[in-house]
Amino acid sequence: MAENAPAAFPEGVPCWVDAQLPDVEAGKRFYGELFGWTFPRPAEPAGPEAAALPMVLAERDGAPVAGLTPKTDGRMPTVWTVYFATPDVRALCRRVTAAGGGIITAPTGLAGPSGPLGSAALVTDPEGAVLGLWQADGHAGFGRRHARGTFCWAELYARDTATVDRFYGTLFHDALFGPDATPDFGRVPVTGVFPAEMPPHFLVHFGVGDCEEALRSVGRLGGRVQVPPFEASYGRVAVVTDNQGASFAVLER
Repeated sequence: MAENAPAAFPEGVPCWVDAQLPDVEAGKRFYGELFGWTFPRPAEPAGPEAAALPMVLAERDGAPVAGLTPKTDGRMPTVWTVYFATPDVRALCRRVTAAGGGIITAPTGLAGPSGPLGSAALVTDPEGAVLGLWQADGHAGFGRRHARGTFCWAELYARDTATVDRFYGTLFHDALFGPDATPDFGRVPVTGVFPAEMPPHFLVHFGVGDCEEALRSVGRLGGRVQVPPFEASYGRVAVVTDNQGASFAVLER
């Protein structure tokens, strides 16, 4: 199941995830114990041509796997966000709006002491589900994925499936349907798992060896089970929240 991530990701492939949390130190304790993450690097200061990078980098087996970011506005949700790779974030933002999506945060360059890391944007699909876009420079994204304690899948829970199929099929056609397609995300109706009033959203999945054991750990660490284990086409899944309310899924394959 383990796979070392490539140096670069094709456009439309999930390449990074981060969580916006009220208390990053509490997040480090929760995810460090749950997934065996370590946090050896402090937040990197910005370079002269880029915005600050307050993210704390999480590693698994010495490779970057996720980021924990402090919320700067208490009105913002406590949430995990998945970022999709692109070679040109500004051009992709234009395609997003042309296809019926919206822009939350315009492309912003991020840098550390060693130079530019990349450019990020936050956008929405036509139903309002939020996704990130990442144009890599010094930071390609995942250093490890498809393994225990790392990103394994992102599921889009949507209401109007025909509309979102057209949207993502237009944006990420090669990643979804090309000859070398290996998409790490799928789409299902929101009512298949969540109540009808749940807004459309992406749900980040992390790999675990035993779903039930992971749920016991989540509870012991102050989180809660949102959706009990169920069988999906890509494995056995349960939806949980962490000790600050951010939702994610654990995936046993």
